Amino acid sequence: MSRDLARLQESVSAIVELKREVEGLREEASEKEFQLVGEELSKEETKAFLSGKYDTGDAIFTITAGAGGQDAQDWATMLLRMYQRYAERKGFKTSIIHESANQVSMGIEGSFVYGFLKKETGVHRLVRISPFSAKALRHTSFAAVEVLPEIRLGEEKIEIKPEEIVLEVSKSSGPGGQNVNKRETAVRIVHIPTGIAVESQTQRSQQQNKERALEILAAKLYQIREQEKDKELATLRQAQGKPMAIEWGSQIRSYVLHPYQMVKDHRTNVETSDTAGVLDGRLDEFIEAQIRK
Repeated sequence: MSRDLARLQESVSAIVELKREVEGLREEASEKEFQLVGEELSKEETKAFLSGKYDTGDAIFTITAGAGGQDAQDWATMLLRMYQRYAERKGFKTSIIHESANQVSMGIEGSFVYGFLKKETGVHRLVRISPFSAKALRHTSFAAVEVLPEIRLGEEKIEIKPEEIVLEVSKSSGPGGQNVNKRETAVRIVHIPTGIAVESQTQRSQQQNKERALEILAAKLYQIREQEKDKELATLRQAQGKPMAIEWGSQIRSYVLHPYQMVKDHRTNVETSDTAGVLDGRLDEFIEAQIRK
């Protein structure tokens, strides 16, 4: 039995068992106990919607600040904390892979991580009074989030030829560019045919960073391959007279902190005024709505 099928069967069994608990608690349990079991049931039912090839596995998260200097960089840092808090609430493990002034990559490990978070890919918009403005002006910042499945080397038929990559090594750096390693262990790989560049600097050795960077590159090449398949399918649907779905917009979600408090997902129209809760990782309402869409 495959690992994915086993996990799916576990989810189905969990749903059946939780439904029994809900029925059993309906009359005798406290309101809080009933709510907790209901939330657990909702989580397991959501997992049933996740049938993609890598939905049960881990994910690689990359957040890139848009134009806008300090405000955009600060927004990217806020998003990083938001997803770290979400992972913490779910019992997922996070680890920083690479970090620079404008971009950070993070690995997230746990059951169904990629399935839950893959739809977070897109542009996230923040509106607030800039903490960096001497005149307290309102500012709009953008950051792009990319979520990739964790693909181990050799797991997919993704060929990365040695002659098609350029490997650069440097000293690993800490916050602010401070060198924390006297040896050249940080690795940057450029894939010549696509121009994709990936980096890893937090592993203990150059070889480990190289392997991690190659895994990220494999995930990016896999994503490109899948997007090409989606384009071919969309073309066929259009030829058959069916409308082509518009998947990407300028932003998938807006976070407004001024002049009012509101987070709104532009794909599902889910919104809340609890901006502090969302930025503290309370994303279940948004994530589940997109999965069940």
